[in-house]
Formats: sequence, C-alpha cells, structure tokens
Amino acid sequence: MAHPVLVIMAAGMGSRYGGLKQIDPVGPNGQIIMNYSIYDAWKAGFRRVVFIIKEELREVFHERIGSAAEALMQVDYVYQSPDRLPAGCTMPEGRVKPLGTGHAIYCLRGTVNEPFAVLNADDFYGAEAFQCIYDFLKDAKDDDKHRYCMVGYKVENTLTENGTVARGICKVDADGFLSDVVERTAISRGADGVISDPEEGEIPEGTLVSMNMWGFTPSFLDELEADLTGFMQERLPKNPLKAEFYLPSAVDHLIQAGRATAQVLQTSAQWYGVTYQQDKPVVVEALRRMTEAGLYPAE
Repeated sequence: MAHPVLVIMAAGMGSRYGGLKQIDPVGPNGQIIMNYSIYDAWKAGFRRVVFIIKEELREVFHERIGSAAEALMQVDYVYQSPDRLPAGCTMPEGRVKPLGTGHAIYCLRGTVNEPFAVLNADDFYGAEAFQCIYDFLKDAKDDDKHRYCMVGYKVENTLTENGTVARGICKVDADGFLSDVVERTAISRGADGVISDPEEGEIPEGTLVSMNMWGFTPSFLDELEADLTGFMQERLPKNPLKAEFYLPSAVDHLIQAGRATAQVLQTSAQWYGVTYQQDKPVVVEALRRMTEAGLYPAE
C-alpha cells in the first residue's frame, strides 16, 4: 500500500506578519509550527512530506526543518515559481505576488501520484485532524466522481484577537459533503462578541470553515490545469497584480459542476497560528501547555 503524502504549502510571503513566519521558533526548544505538523502527521501514518517553497528558500528550509523531518519521513521540495503555468499562459507584467494556494498545488504535477493531504506551513492543526485525514486518504479512490475531503473547523476556534483572518466558509449537506465554500478574507470578532465579515455579515458560532487542510486523489492535479487556465485568461486580467487562484475556489468549481465530492471531516480542535506578530505569545503559551501535558515531546 502506498502511504498518502503530506504536502505543506510554505511559499507565501508572510506579508501581514512582517517576516518569514514559517521558520519562526514557537516551541519550548525552538521548534517551529511545522515541527508539530510533521510529528502529528508521522504519528497518524504519513511517511513522505513535500514542501512547496520558493526556490531561493531551499537552503534555509532544509537547514531549519527539512533535515529534521528526514529523521521521520522522505522529504521532497517543489518550487512555486511564476513560470510553472499551463501551456499558453504567462504572468502579467510587474506581478510579484505568488498566484495563490491553487497555483501552489498545481506545481505538484509530476511529483505526487498518490492521494495527498494539503496544509499551510504556519497553521497548527492538532493531532486529531491529521489522523482523520490520513484515515480517509489511505482508502481514497475516485469512482463516478472524484472523492476528496476537507477538515472543517468551527469558526470560533480559528480567530485571532489581533486582526482579521481569511477563511473558507463551508456549507455541508445532510450527508456530510461540502456543498459550497466561499473564501472570506476579513473575518473577525467585534467588540460586541459577534463574528462577522464585511461581505458575509454575521457568521454564527459553529459555522464550519476551511483552514486549507484538504485531502485529494491525484485526479485533482489534472483538474487544476483547466481551472488555472480559466483563471489566467478570464479573472486575472481584471486584477493582474493581486488576484489569487484560491484552492477552496478550485474545489468549489468541481463540486458545483458535479465532478467531485468533498467529505467534511469535522474537528473540535483549537487552531493556532501566527497571522500577525502579536499572535506569537499565544501560540508559544499553548505549545508550552501541550508539551507539559505530554502531548508533544519537549525535544
């Protein structure tokens, strides 16, 4: 049996945070968030990790995280670069910002041929999330539709007190499948305690959101080619320097077209992440408590 592959998206620029947050130490012995993700993934059964990074970060990534990960797993690197595009597509002149999470996954083509889990480098997901996504992927097969999955978090467990967050708001049908996911980029809890977004309005507690923890069969990489081509030709020209090809949107297009399902694996876990510099002490304290409770080894 081929083990599912862990894919960690780490090519983001960290613009809101003001630094390379993916390799900022937060654990009691200088661990970074990815150390915890890789440990949780290894315990769940993953045996290979692919980091999606900028090519110029290869050396510092290997030194800071890749070499340690090699003790547990096969480690590979994929570069999210502006020249990795479908045939006939070119980047707009002057574009510096990466094309987004959907493009990052497109760059896996030719590297990953097994079912794979996708997650962000700078989010702490919790052991339960890794176990449930591994259990889904180890038996995942497409049939009359592509069969994908997503780990859904309660929106109130994914906020920061230091600004807004971007989340995919999820609607789930009676059978536990994702029926709709809409990216909202400015969610926060107001002084009145109400969670809201300028576009969405109030978002009730308990609403499931995507933290970009997805599970896919290899078919998704082929499907991305057509969707990315459409994005480059139709949507990108309207905002050439900033428009992004979001991973949840790519999944949503396939669901709406009746080509795929995404089973929602619910978790009550508390998300931790460093969206803003001021978030770091909260994450440090949470990891210290979890280490003292024996959930993670101090080293």
